[in-house]
Amino acid sequence: MDGGKVTVGRTAALYAGVAVLRLAIFTLLPDLPDLLTGRVEISTPVTSFKRLQEGLFLYNHNVSPYDGGVYHQAPLFLPLFSLLPNALSYPIFTYFLYIAIDLLSASALWKIADSGEAGSSALFTSPRRERRWNGFIIAAIFLFNPFTVATCLGRSTSVFTTCAILHAIAKAVSGAPFSAMVALSFASYLSMYPLLLLPPLVLLCFDRQRPERANKSVVSFAASHVPVVFGVLGLLFGMSYLITGSWEFLPSTYGVQLTLSDLTPNVGLWWYFFIEMFDSFRSFFLAVFWLHLSCYVGGLSIRIRRQPLVVLTLLLGIFAIFKPYPSISDTSLFLAMVPLYRHVFPLMRYSFVIAAVIMYASFLGPAFYYLWIYAGSGNANFFYAITLVWGLGQSLLVCDLMFAVLRDEWELERPEMAGKEIRQI
Repeated sequence: MDGGKVTVGRTAALYAGVAVLRLAIFTLLPDLPDLLTGRVEISTPVTSFKRLQEGLFLYNHNVSPYDGGVYHQAPLFLPLFSLLPNALSYPIFTYFLYIAIDLLSASALWKIADSGEAGSSALFTSPRRERRWNGFIIAAIFLFNPFTVATCLGRSTSVFTTCAILHAIAKAVSGAPFSAMVALSFASYLSMYPLLLLPPLVLLCFDRQRPERANKSVVSFAASHVPVVFGVLGLLFGMSYLITGSWEFLPSTYGVQLTLSDLTPNVGLWWYFFIEMFDSFRSFFLAVFWLHLSCYVGGLSIRIRRQPLVVLTLLLGIFAIFKPYPSISDTSLFLAMVPLYRHVFPLMRYSFVIAAVIMYASFLGPAFYYLWIYAGSGNANFFYAITLVWGLGQSLLVCDLMFAVLRDEWELERPEMAGKEIRQI
């Protein structure tokens, strides 16, 4: 394992450095947060801080924030941000909240890394498992990732979903299945799509359960823990009803993701396709797109059953590409999980191409959006073309990581083939 001994001082220095960096940018560049908040790469209709402010304004004036069709986020954000002083007059408190959420996410990621689950699960132990980074390095990579920093500065509410997902996985590898289910419930309540992570998370919890509470059947284990997710979701929905006084939040928060009623441009693949779609075919292709997003769950959970953490990582990458309203926050979460598999990096074949494509799209995306919206010298095809390149780069990373993991498993079964070239026929 690389990285050396991690002391309390190094941990405190890392977290302090991260907080100071973010606070310095917030303070020295006061116009930057509002600029990033309006960027389509960072904010989507279901995560925008500006839309949250509009909903909060209506909520504080006893008007339903869901009446205008602008606010599409979870109702519990309203009382949470109401506790903070006015974001315009005293933004420092909002800054502290987002910095704290980033640090909590990094803490959960640290626990996942130090568990060693990525290289040695209950059913599979990689021969390369010793070649890994410790939690300090993994957390630092996440916290200093430009996508993570930009998401924090843009104050996208997706950071709360990221934090809940990472804590669900951290609790699972720690042998605390109940806490993992509760954390996943909060993530699903905030963004809906994390509910698709339930099957591999249940498998991970089953594999990492404590010996004194071991359950020999995965079916009975799932039957006793899956209801926790839906029970907590029901409780959260009930609290949301008490806050808003109606069930309007259901179609406004989750219905907009299911039906894609808001076609604001983003870095995903859905918006342009449905702008061009004839209304008579819309329902059919909505079903096809959602089926495509969800069909990976069963196949990956079965094929890579011995490594459920790999399944979770690959699904997070797939969601970052194919969910209805993706942003760079989803990519930062996926990229935070990838370094856990440093032991299979030598088996990956297209690392340079992947890095080049992602960097290419990262720089050209804002330029093409500017040409389309502000300069008027382009059209929607300009921006959609670069989002396709962006999706291609992430798709290559998902596929290459999956190849490396499967090759690692295969070489353990066929040690005589280690290091040799293979060809699919």
